[in-house]
Amino acid sequence: MSVYERLGVRPVINAAGTLTRLGGKVMAPEVAAAMAEASRSNVRMEELQERAGDYLAEVTGAEAGYVTSGAAAGITLGVAACVAGLDPLRMERLPDPHAGEVVVQRAHRNAYDHSVRAVGVTLVEVGWAGSPGVGRNQAWELEAAFNERTVAVYHLASNTPNALPLEVVCDIAHRHGVPVVVDAAASLPPVANLTRFVAAGADLVAYSGGKAIGGPQASALLVGRRELIASVALQNQDMDVHPQTWSLRDRYLDSGAMPGPPHQGFGRGFKVGKEEIVGLVTALRLYLNQDHGAELAGWRERCGAVRDALTGLPGVEAAVVEAAHRPVPQVDVQLTAEARCDAAELVRRLAAGDPPIALGESQLDGGIASVVPSCLDPDHDEVVVAALRGVLS
Repeated sequence: MSVYERLGVRPVINAAGTLTRLGGKVMAPEVAAAMAEASRSNVRMEELQERAGDYLAEVTGAEAGYVTSGAAAGITLGVAACVAGLDPLRMERLPDPHAGEVVVQRAHRNAYDHSVRAVGVTLVEVGWAGSPGVGRNQAWELEAAFNERTVAVYHLASNTPNALPLEVVCDIAHRHGVPVVVDAAASLPPVANLTRFVAAGADLVAYSGGKAIGGPQASALLVGRRELIASVALQNQDMDVHPQTWSLRDRYLDSGAMPGPPHQGFGRGFKVGKEEIVGLVTALRLYLNQDHGAELAGWRERCGAVRDALTGLPGVEAAVVEAAHRPVPQVDVQLTAEARCDAAELVRRLAAGDPPIALGESQLDGGIASVVPSCLDPDHDEVVVAALRGVLS
């Protein structure tokens, strides 16, 4: 009996993609083995984070890196670092309703900016969020938003119509001495995005570890400027230390950089375990060494087979689609009035099946359910097709 069966939980066939609500991507055996090995020893967490951060910096082109307990935690800790720096008193006050302002383009507002607001800052919106070609954001609008209370700019790494590009945002922000924090949680693939945002001038970038990379679901890369990553580390680690025996005493106290070690930080609730750190680094090494071109070709071939198997069913229009900026093809199953059910019912019936099957729902309001191959075991392709045909034929 599996661990899930003992809990009375049914495993799901994931045809919906790297979604948190489905547990992200299934980890490779090498990642699980590395995590199990890590669990059998104790280490100094600050040393483990530094060595892992060195690797994250190496592969992203950043000055430093840190493993966080998810991309949302990385954004929160990053903004906290922009607010507090190496000031232990400012760290202690977080979350602080007087922490300052974070500028964001209105087109980049989203449900995940809770991660920014959790620090206590106020979001200041600029620009527009209209349809392409309408209300295009202007550089002067961003320029006008900066003042003495501005602590950071929040930038969403997405193909958002009308938003100012990251390079322009960084240029303006840096002229005002303000760092730019990039939410790149779901920006992989393509693998080139691992270096793209730092190269464009971003000061901090957060990537999910449990999506395309295939690391632990509760992990992420946070990379960027060395002094900001240092603040993240000090607000995230266990700080129940004595000044005379602190392992980082030489760096921060003897050097005069800080008057004393901070107390348990704002990031204590986001702590990450040694197993997740090792698992993420292992998964990232595997991700960078895999043949991404072959993977993409395989996804396209599988999507074509699914589309062909659904072609001709009454009221069904199946098409393989792929965004230019994000090479993950999927099969969009558009259901018309002649179909045996609507898209929502199709999703519900497959989710209630045996085995349960999860379909992509991002276009459900438009009558479309999707089959996404990125987390779908190839051995399950025929199971998904049979379930779809069983409902729709």
